[in-house]
Amino acid sequence: MSEPAASMVLWALSFAARRHEGQVRKDGRTPYIAHPARVLAIMSIVFGVEDPETLAAAVLHDTIEDTTTDRDDLIEHFGPRVAEFVALLSKDTRLPEPEREARYLATLAAAPLEVKLCKLADTYDNMIDSSCLPEALRAKKRREARRLIELFEPGFPAPWRHVLDVVSQASLTDAAGAGLLKDTKDDIQMTKDARNPKHP
Repeated sequence: MSEPAASMVLWALSFAARRHEGQVRKDGRTPYIAHPARVLAIMSIVFGVEDPETLAAAVLHDTIEDTTTDRDDLIEHFGPRVAEFVALLSKDTRLPEPEREARYLATLAAAPLEVKLCKLADTYDNMIDSSCLPEALRAKKRREARRLIELFEPGFPAPWRHVLDVVSQASLTDAAGAGLLKDTKDDIQMTKDARNPKHP
């Protein structure tokens, strides 16, 4: 990755850290920024994504939905492509939940590959991070992952189907049981073995 490309991703991390300041994950202890940082690591190390704007969007994916950041802020700091990706990854919290979820899934289904990869990384990390939750909620995370895979599977580009395999395998593993974290090295090897393209 070139120096300007790396600078964009690092700036996205700093930006997200400030915007998520004071927020914590569901365990009540972990600073929220750990989640976007892990999503970035999953995108880069596990999935093999290299495009800096896609990686920046992965880091910023919750900033519109969960902070005071709006699309114009992201355009100003990261450009229209990153802002568009993050907007597509954001639920419209003004809508009632059933309508909000249905519209969000429809948006994701029609979204470009880069957005789908970000969402799959987000979902993968949410499963890893669910070990502190009751079993019923962990099972819900796994069901959500399988639903997402079913949504994305038709027409998913062949060079990136290893990503679906990684997330699918994770959806069959209880994060509080065998544990997903110890399986990550196998997912990385799967990426090395299966991945061919350089983009996203």
